Amino acid sequence: MRKAALLVVPLLVSARAFGQTAPTPAASQPASPTAPAAVPAPGASLTLPPALQIDDPMLVPVPPPKRVLTSWQEAVSMLRARSTDLRIALDQVLQAEAATRVALAQYLPSIIGNGIYTHQLITKGTSGLGGFVFGAGGFLTSSRIPSPDSAVGQIQVQQDVINAQEFDQISINELSEDATRLTVDDEKRTLALSVANQIVAVVTAERAAEINRVGLRVALEQAEIASRKRSLGAANGLDVVRAQQNAANARATLVTGDESLHEAREALGLALGVPEEVSVSPSVDVSGLARDAAGTCRIVPSIDDRADVAAARTQLQVAKRNLQNVWYTFIPTITAQSTLAAVTPVGAYPNPTWNIQGVLQVPIWDGGTRYGNLRNARAAEDIAGQQLEALKRQAIIQVEQARRQLVVAEQSAKVARTQRDLAAQNDEMTQLGYMTGQGTSLELVTASEAHRQAELNLALLDFDVVKARLLAILALATCPW
Repeated sequence: MRKAALLVVPLLVSARAFGQTAPTPAASQPASPTAPAAVPAPGASLTLPPALQIDDPMLVPVPPPKRVLTSWQEAVSMLRARSTDLRIALDQVLQAEAATRVALAQYLPSIIGNGIYTHQLITKGTSGLGGFVFGAGGFLTSSRIPSPDSAVGQIQVQQDVINAQEFDQISINELSEDATRLTVDDEKRTLALSVANQIVAVVTAERAAEINRVGLRVALEQAEIASRKRSLGAANGLDVVRAQQNAANARATLVTGDESLHEAREALGLALGVPEEVSVSPSVDVSGLARDAAGTCRIVPSIDDRADVAAARTQLQVAKRNLQNVWYTFIPTITAQSTLAAVTPVGAYPNPTWNIQGVLQVPIWDGGTRYGNLRNARAAEDIAGQQLEALKRQAIIQVEQARRQLVVAEQSAKVARTQRDLAAQNDEMTQLGYMTGQGTSLELVTASEAHRQAELNLALLDFDVVKARLLAILALATCPW
């Protein structure tokens, strides 16, 4: 019995291995220390055997990737330089500015030059000397009609004097520019939240991978001890199978956890604009990400000041102006134009000629196009109004849920910490009882698995607190970086 007890004593050391891993950044209270000790029989000395040497290739940590993120400022710099979503949003601003320039060009003077050369294939001859005759005014003209070769050159200048529809379109497009710029600010907020969450996800996955390896080491030690106990006659085959099953479960958890770590690193890389894994340096204060993110963004006082809501409100103004702009198409337009023209061969008329014209255009009937545009503009205005209202409702709920989620995450982490402490105590006490013959191998394995799962749950919930803080801050913010 004493030999069996000496073999089981390392289980207590293994049970404390979970508590020896690095604490999570969000943890605010240390785990309650529990150190039950085995009491030797009177007159007997209890010497702890050397720690078991477990050598398993799966215990080797996941190697770090080539690229490691060292600070939040580096993440923001990579977003500015490499984010495709941000680049698309900025290009949409350029498109809006180009549309404004096009609208302005419609109202500015236009200058058009035309040159026409004509060769007549069928002509009719007339009497005259050398094929030419003197026409009216003494000008020399061709003796064939029409003239076999002729050329016309002209320059025309045109300027709208009164065109309410085109003039109003300029300011409408300027409003669209404002809306797209606000969309860029909201895209930055969304990207900042996404990258911050990905950073937390990577750190969480790395913490989980670390806990999984500690759990596998404990399970392998338990399996080794069960095998030694069986060789001494203090355990049966069922004890060994249960311990080996526990080790197999720990391996399965480790494999899926490592894959989750790779996927989290890849997701962070894509968020930062690089098609490779990106890890997070241990020097990054994950619990301070919310503070760092708030430093690059600006908290707004109300929902109406959030960039996406402001953009939707501007789009509603654009829709209203578009409806008004359609009504302007019913108004007559006045255009001034001037044409300078020269022709060859020279005829009886002055050459070149220069005229100035004023053109009044009164829209009478166009088949119903303008009335169709009115119906479309009214519907577009209503759609923009409904989209604004829906977005405001969603934003209000998002802000409220973000605040509530922070409270829930903090409470859940507090409960999980208590559950972890109780699971650790239960694990140690179960192993102590098993050492003294008061428990079964099933209880031993169950307690070990529960302890391992409690550690994982605590790690996840601790980082959920960080995510909730990020969401609570950025849910009501704009990011003009």
